[in-house]
Amino acid sequence: MSEGRAKGDAGELSRGSASEGAAGELPRGATIDAAYEALVDAFCTSLVQERNLSSHTARNYRIDLADFGRWAARCGVSPLAASHRHVRMYLANLDRAQYSRRTVNRRLSALRTFFRWLIVHGYAESDPVSALSGPKTAKSLPHAIPAAQMDALLSAWEGDATPTGMRNRALLEFLYACGARVSEASGLLVRDVSFESRLAKIFGKGGKERIVPLHDAAVEAMETYAIKARPSLLSGAECPYFFVSSRGAKMSTDSMRRVFKRSLVMAGIDEAYTPHDMRHSFATDLVEGGADLRSVQELLGHASLSTTQVYTHLSVAHLKEARRRAHPRG
Repeated sequence: MSEGRAKGDAGELSRGSASEGAAGELPRGATIDAAYEALVDAFCTSLVQERNLSSHTARNYRIDLADFGRWAARCGVSPLAASHRHVRMYLANLDRAQYSRRTVNRRLSALRTFFRWLIVHGYAESDPVSALSGPKTAKSLPHAIPAAQMDALLSAWEGDATPTGMRNRALLEFLYACGARVSEASGLLVRDVSFESRLAKIFGKGGKERIVPLHDAAVEAMETYAIKARPSLLSGAECPYFFVSSRGAKMSTDSMRRVFKRSLVMAGIDEAYTPHDMRHSFATDLVEGGADLRSVQELLGHASLSTTQVYTHLSVAHLKEARRRAHPRG
């Protein structure tokens, strides 16, 4: 995308509507195109039912596509008949509103996937997005949790003999032992955990299945929770999911994130860390310990080895830092 051209195109719109923030209120009398909203609903439903994506992912698509619908309504553009020029105007508006490059690229990606779906299903004849590219973003390395802080985090619930305390400890151990996403932890079934074999069957993105070994600390924490805490949390109810809430229902991803944040506070470490950083730590520790990339790819459930290769950069960075600290010349 040519930034200068995009901003020039945007100038053709009325200054009042185009200069508003991308997520601003609609002018009086303006509404998002009803046909567009209906197709966005159908598209998001297909993401879950046909592509097996999570409801969280579908919700993010809906949010991004709704933003384009609001922009189109403000500017008097039909979103289903948008041209390349209109999409460039929209991207320029996001840039002018100082949205991050990551956000701009995510919204462009949502539009690209949506319009491809429209064409496949016969709702559109042309794709105004496929030829456009978003702004380049600097590649950032995964954010791994240092070993000492990881030890503090995993010890946050040690000694807490309450049902929720035992569950929370088991959850943290599981996330780190398997490199699991919170969505995978939330969807973990009782039948898919084998303490005898020390294995867990995990269903990742797109319903892709992988089997991950559990180390001794994880087995101990998870088995203690399963035997002593889980029945108390269920209070006689039945639930097929391994991690349950205090009400005996499936523990949601939001609840797991709240537990993680509370654990950070209890451990006295950086509250900016996320549960996904435990996944990065799991992979980083494996690579630095000498595991081959193919094995790490399988354990993480990555579809492509190129996604896993980012951890080799972390390993190299670790070696450089070790050399700097140890070598006489620094």
